[in-house]
Amino acid sequence: MINLEQSLPKEMLRTNKSGAYHCTTIVGCNTRKQHGLLVIPIPEMDDKAHVLLSSLDETVIQHGAPFNLGLHEYEGGVFSPNGHKYIREFDCETVPSMTYRVGGVVLHKEKVFISHENRILIKYTLLEAHSPTTLRFRPFLAFRNANDLCVENQTIHKDIRHIDNGIATCLYEGYPELFMQFNKKADWVDDGHWYKDIIYYKDRDRGLPYREDLWVPGYFELPIEKGESIIFSASTFPTDPEKFETTYEQELVGRTCRTSFYNCLKNSAKQCYLRTPAGGMYIMAGYPWYNVRCRDELIALPGCTLAIDHKDDFEAIMHTFLEALRRYVEEGKVDPVIRDIDVPDAPLWAIWAIQQYRRHAGAEACRRHYGEALRHIIDDIRASRVPNLRPTPDGLLSTDGRNRPVSWMCAAIDGRPVIPRTGLLVEFNALWYNALRFVASLFESDPAEAPYAESLSTLADSVKEAFLATFLNDYGYLYDYVNGSYTDLEVRPNMVIAIGLEYSPLDRRQRRRVLDMATRELLTPKGIRSLSPKSYAYNPVYVGNPEQRERAVHQGPARPWLFGFYADAYFKVFGLSGLGFIERMLIGYEDEMSEGCIGSLSEMYDGNPPYTGRGAISTSKNVGEILRTLKNVKELNKLQNSDQDPV
Repeated sequence: MINLEQSLPKEMLRTNKSGAYHCTTIVGCNTRKQHGLLVIPIPEMDDKAHVLLSSLDETVIQHGAPFNLGLHEYEGGVFSPNGHKYIREFDCETVPSMTYRVGGVVLHKEKVFISHENRILIKYTLLEAHSPTTLRFRPFLAFRNANDLCVENQTIHKDIRHIDNGIATCLYEGYPELFMQFNKKADWVDDGHWYKDIIYYKDRDRGLPYREDLWVPGYFELPIEKGESIIFSASTFPTDPEKFETTYEQELVGRTCRTSFYNCLKNSAKQCYLRTPAGGMYIMAGYPWYNVRCRDELIALPGCTLAIDHKDDFEAIMHTFLEALRRYVEEGKVDPVIRDIDVPDAPLWAIWAIQQYRRHAGAEACRRHYGEALRHIIDDIRASRVPNLRPTPDGLLSTDGRNRPVSWMCAAIDGRPVIPRTGLLVEFNALWYNALRFVASLFESDPAEAPYAESLSTLADSVKEAFLATFLNDYGYLYDYVNGSYTDLEVRPNMVIAIGLEYSPLDRRQRRRVLDMATRELLTPKGIRSLSPKSYAYNPVYVGNPEQRERAVHQGPARPWLFGFYADAYFKVFGLSGLGFIERMLIGYEDEMSEGCIGSLSEMYDGNPPYTGRGAISTSKNVGEILRTLKNVKELNKLQNSDQDPV
């Protein structure tokens, strides 16, 4: 903890499952502009998160001598006030907690984010003290968009309003008041200052503005006795200080302790849940800068719900999504919460997610809940009602991605795709074939639906024949996309999706050839590379300024979520004999539970050793697909002593 080279890269995240979060490093030093103690959405302003309370510096005072426990970085690599040197222990098994030792004083700190409230509680307990002790707290205020920075200005409102055991303040028009209170009386001292030139080195390394000024209006001061606990509350509404302890204890009930790989991912998945005031339920793409993104939500959905036995949450999220998809296809209305619902493969990923529901809940429940929706989606695709998704005469699906990204490889510079995948995309058409077979199998048991199921099966036969003729080559892998006479020869991971689906156009022998190629050129301990190292365009590291990163993002860095499809394909090819290999590969993801964002998975990892995590610090589709793989491994382990074969 006191070695900043080791501790500063490690971050922690807590959310309220309604869009608000607390995020910082494990030593409490903010290294990104998105870090903050209380970061909340403000729907009245925009769809972004906003940092209200950046940090809270604690000071231990004994015999008139102050010992500041805070930590900030300033220009020139200067850290002040070096509070990390007092840290003796950090733990996040249940809640993030820190133990400080200052001479004979031992102070314990715990943080809890209240579910579905814009409110964080911090509990301080004085474990040891040999003389009277006072605590001082300086709030560092930002009141800004989480992707912007604050500079000293004369437009802030410096007014302080005194409330029960605390104060309320609001720096700018349009923002809610910030209420800061304690569970016992605290003295407030007006001592307003700008703290200038605070540095966020993560932003500097990303080629972004990185210097900020923060307003500190004064400080709280209160005595604390040995064995006593005091609780600080920061929220957007006034609260009753007498209920702080009860609220704190209630929030701990039912929490899953981070005592295993599975439990860490389960917590991370639940932190990405989003319930809006309007009643909709979603999955955030990730933190600290993503909102709800259509494709990411659908890929993450089975793992983040079904794999942790949250079937009701799957149904609620899918219900919200299907209503939004129907409004878009029929009325052209873009959902205000779900971004990119206009991507052409959204209906295909929706069918895939529902297919995972059938595996969990059974065919009857799946048909009852989603039969009508599946029929609508299939019919919309066949009738060309889904924008930018057109059936070809041989049954395949074509899309235009020349001027706008259309697939998950969505990097763009000035709106133009870095990788202009257009025409026939391999994963689009594999998902289409899988969808036809799945929906046909769902309806074929109903005699009244037999003609409909037969029509889908007939179309699927045509799609399979065209798919093999179009994408399967003599080199042992699948073309990434085909546009007229042009065939893209790059070895990319989208072919892994094609062989990992429950219904693949490829037989086992063909899957084996593609899987061998993916294993040789794309597989890493942290996911599947986005491009083979043998390509001239291979760029394994996602670093540099925004344009450099945009050019590199899909040219080599590895994605954990693709490993879910790789594992599915491996089991399809090797059956139970592949179980040991997949279990060993999962160790690489378990190692990440103590790196990057503690207990979660980063957006991507370098394509070359040491496979450093990059991008968003916690992403739902990575977490979801590794959770889904863990569930599959658990189920296959149960078959070890039986005669059943997963293929």
